[in-house]
Amino acid sequence: MPDTDAVPPASRDAWVRDAIRLIEADANRSADTHLHVFPLPPEWGIDLYLKDESVHPTGSLKHRLARSLILYGLVNGRIGPATVLVEASSGSTAVSEAYFARMLGLDFVTVVPRSTSREKIELIEFYGGRCHYVDEPGAMYDEAERLAAESGGHYLDQFTYAERATDWRGNNNIAESVFEQLSAERYPVPAWIVVGAGTGGTSATFGRYVRYRRHPTRIAVVDPENSAFADGWRAAMRGEDTAAVVGRPSRIEGIGRPRVEPSFVPGVIDEMITVPDAASLAAIRLLHARTLHWAGGSTGTNLFGAFQLIARMREEGRTGSVVTLICDGGARYAHTYYDDTWVAAQGLDPAPHLARMERFLDAGEWGDPA
Repeated sequence: MPDTDAVPPASRDAWVRDAIRLIEADANRSADTHLHVFPLPPEWGIDLYLKDESVHPTGSLKHRLARSLILYGLVNGRIGPATVLVEASSGSTAVSEAYFARMLGLDFVTVVPRSTSREKIELIEFYGGRCHYVDEPGAMYDEAERLAAESGGHYLDQFTYAERATDWRGNNNIAESVFEQLSAERYPVPAWIVVGAGTGGTSATFGRYVRYRRHPTRIAVVDPENSAFADGWRAAMRGEDTAAVVGRPSRIEGIGRPRVEPSFVPGVIDEMITVPDAASLAAIRLLHARTLHWAGGSTGTNLFGAFQLIARMREEGRTGSVVTLICDGGARYAHTYYDDTWVAAQGLDPAPHLARMERFLDAGEWGDPA
């Protein structure tokens, strides 16, 4: 890396130590995120919890990922005091990475499709990041590699490094946090943890942690329609190569991918559930009506999948707890997921799915959409 020669080793080492201190101090100030209870009929004997990642300083679950990716680069000697940080992301990961880059005094550039919404661009730029545009979303990865190489920078590459940058054994990762917060509950070891997959890092962290701690908890990954992950998982379970599995970009931001990403670890996942996009949007409306929490579409995907598993537990006569995530807040989706005109223009009808969930919560009947 060119910046290694530009800065004396002693000065570089001191800078890295201070950079790690700054990131750890931010984590200490942030403390932990809340674990909310979603109201279910008490006679069911099932508790549903929502880990609220929207309260991070940058407003999403990706705050944890960005912190981990930058720490990973620092301790591996890939980031120094003059390193340009580069990413391929138009969403929450880029927002959080820009936040940490500004904290360390580093330049940050993210490669985004030219079609990226103005709201997303403004969030990235708010934290001092710069957007580099490409015409085709599929060109983001190669362009990010090129920019990093030309600038002597470091490509953070969330889709490759997410699963290895997070310490799955503990160190206050999201899995350890959840289990500590559940320790005084009536079912402290959940039957299911339900998460989506964007990079695959969150499911890998939970899946590895429960195995390492010898918990019987099962991991379900919910996947939006058209994403490659569900088919990729099934292919992997059959012993087939996942590289040939192709999907389409997802309308549910933060999860779902047109390809099976390198950070996706099929072997730690017990079940994949495909969720219609309209159901995801219905679920965030129900979440607000029942709890007053505003959340993004990926939270709706999580909630719909959690309800499906709870319905199965009821059919089997099982009690226990289920945990899922509030991935980010709803404010950044005011002009999309919460805008009925936008939803209709996408050809989506949340109403039948909303009626299904309301019927389930009121009468205990899951059934089919009305």
